[in-house]
Amino acid sequence: MSDIIYPRSPRETMCEWMHLPRLIDKIRLHLAGKLHPDYQPNFCKGFDGRWLEMAGVPAEQFIEVVRNSITDGQVCDWVLKNVKQPESVKAAHRERMLNYPKKDDAEMQARLKMRKEQAGIAHRDDIQTFVDFIDADVVLLIQHRQLRAVMNRESSS
Repeated sequence: MSDIIYPRSPRETMCEWMHLPRLIDKIRLHLAGKLHPDYQPNFCKGFDGRWLEMAGVPAEQFIEVVRNSITDGQVCDWVLKNVKQPESVKAAHRERMLNYPKKDDAEMQARLKMRKEQAGIAHRDDIQTFVDFIDADVVLLIQHRQLRAVMNRESSS
């Protein structure tokens, strides 16, 4: 059975920042040497990098904050004290994530279509953004892993 640990949904928020809990999960997994290879190419890039940019925090600094914390609450306290962005910036970040890719971004729309095809969910018209895709992809992976576990139990009986 797979030992993949999945980070939280990019929709989850902390300190009113969308994606922050997922980034913390990915950093903790990276520091423990357990970040799955599928996540490594975009570690501190993509949505991770966008959060770091909008928050005005260098990746190396934030990785150290997470490394030196035990709980999410400690990270949250650090963010509240050190990341001084107005609600408008947080809202813009949230809107960009929830609407990415834009309908007129042909290159990224093609990439989303390709990723859906690779995951076997090209028929899912409800998946319109990368946030939708990430959530659906993780659910599919977990369901597949659970199904495999049931099949393994049945075949060993």
